[in-house]
Amino acid sequence: MNTQQIEIVQRTFGLAAPMAEEIADRFYERLFTVDPSLQALFHGNIQQQGNKLMTMLALAVRSLDRPETILEPVRRLGERHVQYGVQPHHYATVGAALLWTLGQVFGPAFTPEVEDAWTAAYMLLAGVMQEKVVIGD
Repeated sequence: MNTQQIEIVQRTFGLAAPMAEEIADRFYERLFTVDPSLQALFHGNIQQQGNKLMTMLALAVRSLDRPETILEPVRRLGERHVQYGVQPHHYATVGAALLWTLGQVFGPAFTPEVEDAWTAAYMLLAGVMQEKVVIGD
């Protein structure tokens, strides 16, 4: 990610943060619409899962300009996801659901530049989450 992309992601997430619950709800609704089989990976309260998602996303976004502070927690998150049954191909589905959700929430403000920045951020985080999975395969 370049400096401009980091700034765009941080700025737009700041605008979206007050809508965290709505974003999480829309994200999971979209995710389970696109791939209903993923619902089996989620046990317990989906609202609590949404809170966890938004908390981790906020931490990652705040740390994009200092990636060394977030790399290890993101790697550990990836390891936990393997234990939950997440497969490498699920990351593309999750990314598509996240970008779709942000597009819905941001509306016309979800310009190609904003979408590209968020895509770069997601690819960075998803790549780190999968690092040990790829090495271990």
